[in-house]
Amino acid sequence: MERAHSLLLNEEACGQLGEHQRVEFIFEWLNHLKKLLPATDRAHVKHNQRRLIDQLSAILIGSPGPPTRWLLAHCLALLYRLGDPVPASLMVDRCNDIIRSRDDSPSGLPTRLAAVACLGALFEQLGRMLAGCFKDTLTNLLKAMKSAESQGRYEIMLCLEKILQGLGVSAVSSHRDVYKAARACLTDRSMAVRCASAKCLQELQREAAFLWSSELENVATLCFRAFEGSNYNVRVSVSKLLGTLLAAAAEPRQTAALRPSGRGRSSLEEVMDLLSGGFLRGGAGFLRASGDMLKGTSSVGKDVRIGVTQACVVFVSTLGGSWLETNFPAFLSLLMELASHGRATQTPGDAVLTRRCVSFILRSTLGSLLGEKAQTNAAKQLCLAVAQQKKAIDAALTDGNVETRVSSADVSASQHVLVCCLLELGGLIQGLGSTAAPLLTDGSTALLDTVISVLLHPAASASLAAAWCLRCVAMAMPSQGSLLLDHCAERLMSLKSSPEAVAGYGAAVAALVAAVQHSPLGIPHTKGMVVLGLAEDLLRSASQNSRISLQRTQAGWLLVSSLITLGPAVVEHHLPRLLLLWRCVFPASLREQEMELRRGDFFTWQVTLEGRAGALCAMKNLLLHCQELVTDDIISRLLTPLACAIALLTKLPALLRSYGSSVRSWSVVYRLRVYELLALLPPHTYQESFGLVMNQLVSDLSGQENLNQSCSELTLLPPLCHHDDLPLVGPALHDTDHRYIDEQLHGSSVGGGSLDNDAFSLCERSDEAPAPPPPPVALTAATVRLFGALLPHIIPPQRVKILEQFVETVNQLKGQRQQTVQTHVCAALCSLLKHQGGVRGSLGPEEIRSPVLSLLTGALESVSPLLRCLAAEGLARLLQVVGDAGFTVSVSLLCFDRLKTARDAASRSGYALALGALYRYTGGISSPQHLSTCLGVLFTLSQDSTSPEVQTWSLHSLSLVIDLSGGLYCAHAEPSFTLVLRLLLSAPPTHPEVHHSLGRCLHALITCLGPDLQGEGAAVSVLRSSCLVGCGVMQDGPDCLVQARSISCLQQLHMFSPPHVNLATLVPALCAHLCSSYLCLRRAVVACLRQLVQREAVEVSEHAVTLVKELPRRDNTQLDVTIKEVGLEGALFTLLDRESDPGLRRDIQETLVHMMTSSATSGKLGHWLKLCKDVLSATTDCSSPVEASQEDEEADPGRDDDSSAFKARSESGGPFTALRWATRRFAMECVCRIIAQCESSDPAHFDMVLAQERRLHESTDFLVLHLGDLVRMAFMAATDHSDQLRLAGLQTLLVIIRRFSAIPEPEFPGHVILEQYQANVGAALRPAFSADAPPDVTAKACQVCSAWIASGVVSDLRDLRRVHQLLASSLAKVQSGRDTCSQLYNEATATMETLAVLKAWAEVYIVAVERSTQKEAPDRTADLSVSSSANVSSGSESGEAGLLKLVQSDLSTLSRLWLAALQDYALLTLPHEYASQLPDTGGSFYTAETLKQARAHYTSSWAPILHATSLWLHSTGFLMPDDSPANLSRPATPTSMGHTVGGAKSPEDINSDRLHLILGISVEFLCSPHSEDQMENITSCLRALQALLDVSWPRAKIGNDQALSVELLSVLHRLMVTRESVYIQLAVLDLLRQIVTAAQEHVREKRHSAEVDDGAAEKETLPEFGEGRDTGGLIPGHSLVFGALELCLCVLVRKLPQLSPKLASPTGPGGSVWSLTDSDCQLVASALCVLSELPSVCSPEGSVSILPTVLYLLLGVLRELVHQPSTHTAVSVGGGSASLSVVIQAALQALKCVVTSPMSRQEKSRGAWNVLLRSALNTLLGLWDAGDRAVDQVSLLTALTVFLCSAGPDVCTVEPLHMLSLQRFTASMEAKDPLVVSRCYQLLTSVFQAPPTVAVPYIQALGPPLVQFLQRVERSRPQSPEELLGVLEGVRAMEALIQAADESQRPQLVAVLLPLLISFLLDENALGSAPAASRSLHEAALKDLMRLGPQHSAVFRSLISSSPHLKSRLEAAVKGNQESLNAKAGSANPRSAAKSSPSITLKTNFL
Repeated sequence: MERAHSLLLNEEACGQLGEHQRVEFIFEWLNHLKKLLPATDRAHVKHNQRRLIDQLSAILIGSPGPPTRWLLAHCLALLYRLGDPVPASLMVDRCNDIIRSRDDSPSGLPTRLAAVACLGALFEQLGRMLAGCFKDTLTNLLKAMKSAESQGRYEIMLCLEKILQGLGVSAVSSHRDVYKAARACLTDRSMAVRCASAKCLQELQREAAFLWSSELENVATLCFRAFEGSNYNVRVSVSKLLGTLLAAAAEPRQTAALRPSGRGRSSLEEVMDLLSGGFLRGGAGFLRASGDMLKGTSSVGKDVRIGVTQACVVFVSTLGGSWLETNFPAFLSLLMELASHGRATQTPGDAVLTRRCVSFILRSTLGSLLGEKAQTNAAKQLCLAVAQQKKAIDAALTDGNVETRVSSADVSASQHVLVCCLLELGGLIQGLGSTAAPLLTDGSTALLDTVISVLLHPAASASLAAAWCLRCVAMAMPSQGSLLLDHCAERLMSLKSSPEAVAGYGAAVAALVAAVQHSPLGIPHTKGMVVLGLAEDLLRSASQNSRISLQRTQAGWLLVSSLITLGPAVVEHHLPRLLLLWRCVFPASLREQEMELRRGDFFTWQVTLEGRAGALCAMKNLLLHCQELVTDDIISRLLTPLACAIALLTKLPALLRSYGSSVRSWSVVYRLRVYELLALLPPHTYQESFGLVMNQLVSDLSGQENLNQSCSELTLLPPLCHHDDLPLVGPALHDTDHRYIDEQLHGSSVGGGSLDNDAFSLCERSDEAPAPPPPPVALTAATVRLFGALLPHIIPPQRVKILEQFVETVNQLKGQRQQTVQTHVCAALCSLLKHQGGVRGSLGPEEIRSPVLSLLTGALESVSPLLRCLAAEGLARLLQVVGDAGFTVSVSLLCFDRLKTARDAASRSGYALALGALYRYTGGISSPQHLSTCLGVLFTLSQDSTSPEVQTWSLHSLSLVIDLSGGLYCAHAEPSFTLVLRLLLSAPPTHPEVHHSLGRCLHALITCLGPDLQGEGAAVSVLRSSCLVGCGVMQDGPDCLVQARSISCLQQLHMFSPPHVNLATLVPALCAHLCSSYLCLRRAVVACLRQLVQREAVEVSEHAVTLVKELPRRDNTQLDVTIKEVGLEGALFTLLDRESDPGLRRDIQETLVHMMTSSATSGKLGHWLKLCKDVLSATTDCSSPVEASQEDEEADPGRDDDSSAFKARSESGGPFTALRWATRRFAMECVCRIIAQCESSDPAHFDMVLAQERRLHESTDFLVLHLGDLVRMAFMAATDHSDQLRLAGLQTLLVIIRRFSAIPEPEFPGHVILEQYQANVGAALRPAFSADAPPDVTAKACQVCSAWIASGVVSDLRDLRRVHQLLASSLAKVQSGRDTCSQLYNEATATMETLAVLKAWAEVYIVAVERSTQKEAPDRTADLSVSSSANVSSGSESGEAGLLKLVQSDLSTLSRLWLAALQDYALLTLPHEYASQLPDTGGSFYTAETLKQARAHYTSSWAPILHATSLWLHSTGFLMPDDSPANLSRPATPTSMGHTVGGAKSPEDINSDRLHLILGISVEFLCSPHSEDQMENITSCLRALQALLDVSWPRAKIGNDQALSVELLSVLHRLMVTRESVYIQLAVLDLLRQIVTAAQEHVREKRHSAEVDDGAAEKETLPEFGEGRDTGGLIPGHSLVFGALELCLCVLVRKLPQLSPKLASPTGPGGSVWSLTDSDCQLVASALCVLSELPSVCSPEGSVSILPTVLYLLLGVLRELVHQPSTHTAVSVGGGSASLSVVIQAALQALKCVVTSPMSRQEKSRGAWNVLLRSALNTLLGLWDAGDRAVDQVSLLTALTVFLCSAGPDVCTVEPLHMLSLQRFTASMEAKDPLVVSRCYQLLTSVFQAPPTVAVPYIQALGPPLVQFLQRVERSRPQSPEELLGVLEGVRAMEALIQAADESQRPQLVAVLLPLLISFLLDENALGSAPAASRSLHEAALKDLMRLGPQHSAVFRSLISSSPHLKSRLEAAVKGNQESLNAKAGSANPRSAAKSSPSITLKTNFL
């Protein structure tokens, strides 16, 4: 293909190719030429023009196929336009000659068609340059038209369209001729020609004004005739033409065109008259129509009516939204005239169609053209129209005069108008949602009253439509549901003697109750009771008055059915009453039923059947909505009624015989209800009745009486066919924008779906108005469904018999009746096979196969395409269910055989499809032989151009074969591509269905090759270019479905081989179709975009914008303007606002999200935020909800700026106009997404300083710079009219507060950036707390309030008060209790709101307490410098402490409410078996009936409340405050919290209850296996427990209760093991410490009291308290000490695995202590601290049993700490990093704690302790030998000293320990490291001060070396601070030694020390030059001498007198010292004297 990419055709290469490749090569060259010419230099084009024209002419006469001819024409015209245009006229002549030639050979036709196409393109491109040839050309074309076949007519019409386009106004002279020709083609028998003709006329009307003036009526009639027998494409094209003409007539484009004689603009009335004429009479002339009228037959086809409807929509859409807004009242009244016209509603089927059409016009125009405000106005107009109709009827009905009495025809006419208006009104209100609130309060329309008044209309359809409209109101505004329900229920009771009122109000109540399933806020539980009471009353009184028996019966069961939709939570309370109702409506036994049949008349049977059908429907609803309530017990209670219901089925024929048609319709409905119910029940429940039911089903499917009504295939079959096959039936089944009316085209003769067919459909869950099919149609569908489910449960011989009977019946009948039975039977069969395939069931014995096969093969040959699709699917399912390979082969052979013999198109296409579908459910095709055979057959069939139908079906089948054979197909890919391309390039455009199937094949081939398409080989590149050529052909095709398929093929190709799809051409092509009028095309475009933007979002947006720049269009659509202004993203937002198709909307949203995620953080942040802001601002009304009421203003004079600061004005003139709330809410969600995304990308997004700095150097954008916009958007959304948008706005505000609250404001240090927006936050929150705000909005706002207060953004109390007041007001509301709680919503919403308020207060209180403790802490610990404390106190007094003060005032109330909420939560978390213990009345904040819904609200809010409560108890210290207000109406003193009935509780009991409540909730939660997302709940629990255990009273309680402590420990242990969060682990250890402390206190208390009691001071032993008693045994699971040990071990071993011999890895350290993080070190330190406390909780024997473990762990950790790895170079004293020194300190401290434990001196345990401590000391001394690793001697020495000083002589003086200890000290004294030496002497000091038994041996051994060390100093003076420290510590040790000596020996020792000190002194000369360390030593020695001399004066004197050199040395030093002091004083003095009187006194104290 690469060789085709040149300016001139490579003829040599072309000549070498075969015929088919040559066609492809030429197409590829032309395609390339089309792109190359515009890019080539003009001179170069002219240079090659002659040669190119010759080459193109050669192609022209080489009979090119359709795609090639269009491309050729385009290239030719382009060549003349870009090159030399002069010779073009010669080309035109040449083409004309070709057209004139009479060449009838097969190759002549394509050439003629190509010549026609070239003419079109030449005129289109060159326009007026060719005006001279125009006349001849036109004459020639029109002449050729007369003898042309359909392709020729099609091509000529397209050509004329292009000629008109190119010549514009110059062609005026011939407009009439063109018109005449097009007129004839508009009613052509070929649909494609009709479409082309419509396009031609569409072009003509641009210049030819006569089309929409003088000729308008003729054109309209012509269009109506064109609609007759049309297909979907024709209807779209012709309606577009007609609509455009009518729009032009109503609003002429150019006045100049109107000739004086011609008529001026037509009025709206005239236009609508034309349309309604078409609607009522069709395209017939007047005479024929009036003849029909006289005969009383109507001959207007459904297709005409649907076409007229579409034209009407086009007409309005063309004129636009603003026109519609202005003219809506007139337009509506004209539409209503049409709806109520007698001819439009002659039969029920006609009436339904007419109503559908009118509804469609309203929905398509009001729904998509108008913004919210205009929609509100339209709703008012609809309401007025309803009122007007109602008034007219009322006046007529009440008028006593018989002559003016209204006829029944008028009533029925009015009902159609009312239905149309009410359904549209409901649709509008539902779309507007809560923004429709102003509509309800508008007195001028009185919307609700008007709608309610229609409930009394005598026609059922009108009153049901009114009921549906009320349901829409309740769905849109949940607050209205309850009020409307009350009103309707009250009217129902008071008017229950009027049949209309009972029917109307009954339906309304049912509809309103059913609306609740859409509203999360629900209705009060009591309403269910009311509804059930009403229902019972109606059913009881039904028999009292025969005039209204039917209505009461139906209304009663309708109410029961609707009640059941409220779900199990409500229904379980009413189930016994429902069962009673069901029992009563059916006879008590079958005998009674027999007796029934003998009595009664037709009326009683009508009522009976109505009642039983209603009861069955209610049962069906129970199974659908309350599955969990339907236990075996309930089913067993329903068995008798069921048996009677089934038995009655068999008696219905007898009833029909007795009473004739009067009960027929009731019997149909009754059967329908029985079948629907049975299909939902498990079959075994009605096993005894199988035979009865089956007989009835068989007679319904094939019995004689059901054959006369024609079957409605289109409602029955599509659900059973495979959705991939449905396109074969025609695009009607595709989703189109017109599906709502197109469905009617194929409806049955019984009539289409309508609400009045089944009032019970009001209870269904659906957003659109339900349109149940007529009962006979529904019955057939139900029969088919039940047959499929039931047949497998019948004995096999019976199954065979039934199926054989079916075969027989089908064979006996003929014609239409045969087709009806065949359809029913095959549908039932497929239902059976599908059911069995779904449950992997079998079909039964082999005999069954033959009747099944014969039925399905019979259907495969049917003339109905749908039936053939069904049969193919049935065969595939049959093979799946049989699951036998031999059978599969035999069926495929059967298909091959039949294909050989079949001659008619229907059976060939049927068997062809079957070939493809056979293997669909059996794992695909795995046999290469079978595949080859299939392909051989299908290839042949697909080339049969005589029958496009066979081609279409066989190609479709081929695509299935490709899909099903997977990798096996690759071998056949090349021939398949060749075939597909050949057909694509040659198939005529007049049969687009062939192209659809080709598209499917191409798609399947691309999928089959998959990633192989990326390959580099020649073969692969050939296949790839074939794909691209194929896609190109389809993209240029005229049919939209084919274009859609080409887009999905390219999408698939892009997925497998992205580099080969050219986005630069694809994206503009996609964008051009974004506004297509075909839904399938828009879907394909958006799906493709969604995929593209996942990888290349930025490129896609850029290409989209280039498209708009390049395209100079005549009809510049709105979309291009949008793309120009706001890019593709903006266009997608606009599209999202317009579309209603849910799948398409979802795709658009995903596309936007992908585009955003890939570009929002990479430079387009500002663009996205502006886009979202524009979308949010594009609302129709500018006024925000009123900010504040008058009282508020007066109450708070300080609130001056909120309401004025921030009115949400919409900036008019943005790129978007009037977007709806759903779109704006999506924009708000996008903003949240952007924030979340920025969070994970660049820290500068949340750092103002960094962002501003980086902004200077790079062109990136940061989120923090857009904070103002973010707040403003959140504000706009939070104050909108739409509740959904308000919720989104508040959520965004919450996100903003959480993300931005901590970011400082660089310009004002000490402040944060959010502070400047506090007015906006306050104003955004206020509306959410108004009285009428929905509870979910208030609950969300509470969350925002607490986040705002807790964020600390605002420190000034005055500012905080505003938001605080909102919370205070809601607290007051909570306090006032349930009595005043509004009865609008379910009680669970009150629970939600209350808990939200309490949670918010709890969060604020927690923060307030935390801040106040933080503030106290620094005051206590550090002495703040004056300036800083001054700074802090000014702001924080009012802030932190003030916040606590703010909460303090409400704390007494809050604490009560919190405790009540916690108690509720505790009750709700009880397991099911304790359900009986729950209070019957419910809890403080929930009612017993709404318990399930309430549970979810408690689950989300209990944790902060728990934490706050324990903080409050902590602050009161568990002392009961006496000032409790007595008149708190809520909570009603919760059962066990307050004062129970049995008299007052003691404060002790109340406290203990509270403690156990908090402990219980925490332990229960921490024990349950919960997910990761509850981390904050875990921390809340732990912090709550910490706060409790900080208080002595609960500590005493827990200490006293061993079992409780142990349970707590096991929960903590589990947390420790399962949670990795450091914060949680630290908190667990902290709690462990507190629990151990509690136990210690308890043991201490017990011992103390025992001592006091026994007066045991003189006894040596303490009583046996503590764990281990007198045996020393600790029982796991019951021992606190054991639990604590486990936990500590768990921490230590996880952080330091070497402690465990099993885990320590032989190869070096595993988890070395040196790799621990700071937090790990804290954990280890805490664990050691707890370990050391454990012995004190034990009895003496117990302490002995745990001591080895404790010592092992302590020394193990110490070992890890002191053995430093050789790699760790920075060996410093006291461990490496600061955090490690924490661990070392903790280890030494713990060691000391253990060694000094009182247990070591306890008589019973002393011996054992000593032995163990010696072992420990031995281990410790062994730690110095570390092999090759460095040892931290300092820490070891310290540990040794701890032993020496604390353990006593029994442990330390034992040999060889004593000896070793001495050695360790000696070694350290001689160490090289001065730090070790200095620390050694420091520790010696402590040892020397120890008791003599320990100290003396050490003094004797280490004294001499110490003196020697000090003597050496004179010779080698210290050079560094470290060495200096050693010497000084040595002196201290020497002093300690002197102190330890007896008084008598001290003088001798002082005499040794003093000379040493004097030896440290320096003489004057040396002092000047000495290093700093020496000087410091000199000064220290002098100080010591000055201190010691006076103390030991005698020794001092004798020493000085005996040693003159010492004396002189000392004197010199003292003298020198004195001089230096004088010098210092002198230098300080003169200066201070000079400065004694400064001129300006500086004030330094700012306090």
